[in-house]
Amino acid sequence: MVQPKIYADFQNADRQGRLRLNTVGTLEDLAEQKVELRDGLRLTLCAEDVDDQGRPDELLVEGVAAFSAEERCWVAAIDWTAIRHASAARDAQLNGVNQPAPARK
Repeated sequence: MVQPKIYADFQNADRQGRLRLNTVGTLEDLAEQKVELRDGLRLTLCAEDVDDQGRPDELLVEGVAAFSAEERCWVAAIDWTAIRHASAARDAQLNGVNQPAPARK
């Protein structure tokens, strides 16, 4: 099964470093794709970004959904070191590499 690809604000993290899944863009993507969050649901989270030349190049990371009783909202645990640009992921696939490339700074 293909993981849902959902917008997330990478600057909207809780104290544990989990992304809150409560922004308008996130809620719109969930509704549009008819995704119902549940504990353990694997997601691909994305956000708009640009490459070194200023061209659009979204950020991607895999996450696992959980309900945060403390935050009173859904969150996604991610590996912050695994955030990558979509172009790096495409380049890795073209080169036969299955590991995500880290985001360029």
